[in-house]
Amino acid sequence: MAKNVLLVEPDFPIKRKSKNYCQSLPLGLLKLASYHRSLGNNVRLVHGYADNGFQPDEILITSLFTYWSKFVWDAVAYYKQKFINVPVVVGGIYATLMPEHCKQSGCDEVYLGLHKEAECFLPAYDLANTEFQIVHTSRGCVRNCAFCGVWKIEPQFTYKESVKEEICKNHVIFYDNNLLANPNIEKILEELSSILIGGKCVVCESQCGIDGLLLTSDLAKLLRDAHFLYPRIAWDHGYKNHEQVKSQISMLVEAGYYYKDIYVFMLYNHELGYDELDRKRQKCLEWGVQIADCRYRPLNQTFDNYNPQAWRNGQTNQDYYIHQNWTDAQLREFRKQVREQNIMIRHGFDEYSREKELSGREKKTSTGRTF
Repeated sequence: MAKNVLLVEPDFPIKRKSKNYCQSLPLGLLKLASYHRSLGNNVRLVHGYADNGFQPDEILITSLFTYWSKFVWDAVAYYKQKFINVPVVVGGIYATLMPEHCKQSGCDEVYLGLHKEAECFLPAYDLANTEFQIVHTSRGCVRNCAFCGVWKIEPQFTYKESVKEEICKNHVIFYDNNLLANPNIEKILEELSSILIGGKCVVCESQCGIDGLLLTSDLAKLLRDAHFLYPRIAWDHGYKNHEQVKSQISMLVEAGYYYKDIYVFMLYNHELGYDELDRKRQKCLEWGVQIADCRYRPLNQTFDNYNPQAWRNGQTNQDYYIHQNWTDAQLREFRKQVREQNIMIRHGFDEYSREKELSGREKKTSTGRTF
């Protein structure tokens, strides 16, 4: 007998039209939708609290970052009250990293890790209305970084031989935790370089930074041939590794990328202090590459009330996580310097000013691109 399955994406604080929305697309729910459809079940995907009169037999709620746990708890409370006798199951990143905490939300079950049956299905993109698609060539990672929770969420490194049959849109975003670690990556990149959708080439992006230790000149060329946009080199370690990072950037430039279109991924608010991160930032300015910065939160942090506007009064660990090697003022200053530096590099300015930033925006609006 067919069931009604309600799939819920909590009201996470991210704008639906934001360029970062692709990073929080409820991929797991979209795969679960396809899986339940294959069983003959009826599915409804909602964001927040809009159920549209659907009477579910089961409610599946996804989760993202642990510090967004409040939004998961709010969703559980709402749907438990609205559908008193309907089982509510929570899965996803937060649920897997902190199952005991998640259970205290009042849900009936916490689902850990990947849903093995649903993982085999293509996402139900008709429910998401996006111009891009998300693809994994692999799950897990060959690294075991202390700041990353992949080892717990996807403990085994598995990979595909091909993704050719999965490609259905012109814009593909790869969610691999370590794209280049797939032993079949050369074949996959060659496939991507020749795929046409609607007579147009497929363009690609990688959500995570590229593992520079695995990058070679041949792979850099294959990434370029596969139309990968804005490659991001992960610079997780100290300033002393700058020559190594420069060599990796050079491989991408030799493959045909412009310096200004290359990003260096940096984790801040972690073990490396402000002074060392600032040296790394200045090195990127010297190279003419942009920075993709990420503020570290512990894997068990259940809140984050960072306010970017709180310059004057500042904030403390009671508001958001501040590493012992950092201060609130340093975090804000580093982020400010990165933002201004990226604008300079992106627009070709020799220095930053608010007036130049606004003129750059006007240029982009009038021509459709920056110079």
